[in-house]
This record gives sequence, C-alpha cells and structure tokens, in this order.
Amino acid sequence: MIGILLKDKAYEQDIRELLMAFYPGESFVYQQEEDVSFCVRGELLEEENGAGVYALCLIDGAKRAYKTFDVDYCNRFETKNKIKRGLYQILSMRTERELPWGTLTGIRPTKIVMTKLEEGWDKDKIFTYMRETYHTSKEKIELSIEIAERERQLLSQISYKEGYSLYVGIPFCPTTCLYCSFTSYPIGKWEGRTKLYLEALFKELEDTAEKMKGRTLETIYFGGGTPTSLSAEDLEKILKKVENTFDLSHVTEYTVEAGRPDSITREKLQTLLNHGITRISINPQTMKQATLDLIGRRHSVEMVKEKYYLARELGFNNINMDLIVGLPDETLEDVRQTMEEIKAMAPDSLTVHSLAIKRAARLNMQKEQYKGLKIVNTQEMVDMTARYAREMGMEPYYLYRQKNMAGNFENVGYALPGKACIYNILIMEEKQTIAACGAGTTTKVVFPEENRLERVENVKDVEQYISRIQEMIERKNKLLSQIKLGR
Repeated sequence: MIGILLKDKAYEQDIRELLMAFYPGESFVYQQEEDVSFCVRGELLEEENGAGVYALCLIDGAKRAYKTFDVDYCNRFETKNKIKRGLYQILSMRTERELPWGTLTGIRPTKIVMTKLEEGWDKDKIFTYMRETYHTSKEKIELSIEIAERERQLLSQISYKEGYSLYVGIPFCPTTCLYCSFTSYPIGKWEGRTKLYLEALFKELEDTAEKMKGRTLETIYFGGGTPTSLSAEDLEKILKKVENTFDLSHVTEYTVEAGRPDSITREKLQTLLNHGITRISINPQTMKQATLDLIGRRHSVEMVKEKYYLARELGFNNINMDLIVGLPDETLEDVRQTMEEIKAMAPDSLTVHSLAIKRAARLNMQKEQYKGLKIVNTQEMVDMTARYAREMGMEPYYLYRQKNMAGNFENVGYALPGKACIYNILIMEEKQTIAACGAGTTTKVVFPEENRLERVENVKDVEQYISRIQEMIERKNKLLSQIKLGR
C-alpha cells in the first residue's frame, strides 16, 4: 500500500496515475503515513495568486527524496507536467528503472504528436519535445511519429466538419473473460428477451439518424460486447434497421466485431456479407489452449482456425485479429508460438493489446483466488509481436494505452496496406463526431473550428437502458442539436 499526502487535491489524479504506472496493482491510502510501503507528500509553498514553489517528498522509512520547482497554478498544463516530471525522477531513482512512455499516463500519446505535425513541427522538434516534456523513450517517440504520420495520410479523405461515424453497441457476450470489465452481459441470461433491447436501440437509432440529417455518414462500427452473440435473426433485424434509417451511400467502412469464435456461425457470417459488412474481427487473444481455458474463453485454438477459414471461404477480405500480450502464466515462447500460428493464417490486420487489468475485472476483484498466476509483459514480447507484424507486411496505424497495463506498454493496430480501420483512428484521435447508440456507449461531438469536444454517455446497465431510453435520447439530443446550430 502506498500513501499519498497532499495539501490540496489539484493534482491528486496525476500523481496517483504516475504511481500506478510504476506500481501497477498497488492500492493507495490518503493522508496516512502508517502501514504503507512508502508515501509521497506534495504541497505548494510560498503561494501568491496560485504561483509558488511546489515541494515533492518521497518518504521511505528513514529515507527521504526531495524535488522542488517553481509552478504557476494558473497554467495547469505546465504545472502538471512539472509535478509529474519531478515525481517521475524520484520514482525512477527508487525503482532503478524508466518507463517506456515516461510521464505519459493518458490513453492517446499519438494525439500529441499529430497535433504538433498539424502545427507544422518537424520530426526532430517533436522528438525533443516528447523527450524533454514527458521523458518518453526514443523507441516510443519514433513509433508515435510513424503512426501519427500514417494516421494523417489515412484520414486525408475524411471530413471532420461535415462527416460523422456511427457506433452501435451490442452489450452481450457468450461469457465474461477473466480480465474484462467492458459493459457486457452473458447472452444466455437474455435468451428470449433481446427483443426488448432491440426495441430501445431502434428508437435511439431513429432519433440519431434524424438529428444527423444533412451530414455524411462515413464509417460504421458494431462493437460490444460481441455483436455476433446475437442470433442471425437479430443481426438481420439490426442491419436492416441501419440500412433503412441511415443514408449509407457514402459509407466507406463497415465493421462488425465477430470477436468470439464461439459466437460465429456460417449463417451469421452470411448475414453480415448480405448487408455489405466490409470488415470483421475474429479474436483469438492467444493460441495457447491452457490460457484460453484459464481466462474463460469457450473456444479452442482449432475453432479460431475453423471460423477464420470459414469467413475467408465465404468471401471476407478484411479480417482483423486481436491478441493480448501479458496474459496470466504466458511466456515469451508462448507469445512466439501464437505469432507463428497467426502468421500462418495471414489476417489482414492485427491488434496487439498489452493486458490491462481493470478494477471491475474478476482477475482484480478475486485477487486471492488468482494470486498464484504470473502476469509478465516485457519489451522483448512487445518487440516480437511488432517484428512478426512487419514480417507479415503490416504497418502500425493506430495506438492507444490503458491504465494498469502490464509492463506499462501500449496497444498497437497493424494492417496491410489498404486494410487499416479508419474508425479505430477516429475514436482515438477524436477528429470526427461519433454518434453512438446502445447501452454503455459514448457519443463524442467534435467542434473542429473551436478545437472542442463534448461527450454524453448512455447508462451501462441493459435493464436501465431499456427503461430509460427516452431519457438517453433526450440527453444526447441536447448535444447533437449543437452541431446543427453550429453548421
């Protein structure tokens, strides 16, 4: 347990997140020095109109480590970075290690780089800025610049002002995985009742289409959950509803996550093809059967191959696969074996996730039950997946991070030329309005001319979403109506 002692809470979250990056899985206690491994004290001294000297102290038994620096609370951005740099230096000395992303704890590091590119900065200037401001490693800066440049090229045909994307959330899964905390409900508990969810979703889709009239729908993404947890009949109804409700004449990309192989059937795949789906995901996570059994995936390694080749046989020519590095008890050799299997299958794109254990995941909530499991993610593992992806002819095209990631690494999407997912870039870089429908979804409205983004969230609980659908619609309408006024 780590103690956090602060005179004010202005930068409490920033301090806690950096501590979490160095000490993933640790718990924190506030304003207490007893019964802790060590504690961090922070306070603003000699304050006058928000300016003064900020003092950081790491107290570790009889040892003390200090950092002091001038700050101006009126400049939150610079003050935050100074505090995080000071804390980073103290923690780096204590642990005798550096973090690959330095002080960056947000989920969108490439967004920083893309902004600088759009402002006309050259690569050398961006590199220096990232190194001095965030202590980011050389390798991660180079990766960020490569991806940001590729994102700019891929988004060059997208209209930020007049276009928009549609996200449809299907919050059902065959089962809940050990590491997962996404909004998902076992489909078995909703057998015979999915009609209620569809009725509410259809109301929201209708209203959203009405509010977005006059704008160009460019990409559609069905996520969850696992959309293919639904029956072929329910999928048919939803896809027809989208076709009959929205103008799809300018849609260039239409993705449906068929992530869980045990949710895929020939009939469902044919239904997706019949409705013009251009991209699907079939996600093994790993090709080690013992791990699949441990994490609660009800498919086998052979089933992954069977469903993948079935999709190819039916005519899908843009198939993504998701993998997770850092799964419990997996070694470098296990990762190598998974990559060999994936290379032999030759998907069109590959998303490599570093395991992130969320607070609500069973792996975290039931720590005692799983305390014997070893969770290891190393730079060597991450580098291996990158090397295999490039050997398969793929290029990295988007990147994001999550809190509590094993090894403090990142998630990277790789794709063959022409097979990158534009929606994935848009959701991470927040360049275009995304209208989201369904339980647990978030609508993001972008105002490009004002460099402003606003969001509104739907409730996560499916029962609540159904009973409060009119409230969800009205909340979203208040935000969506602003784009019409601003056009």
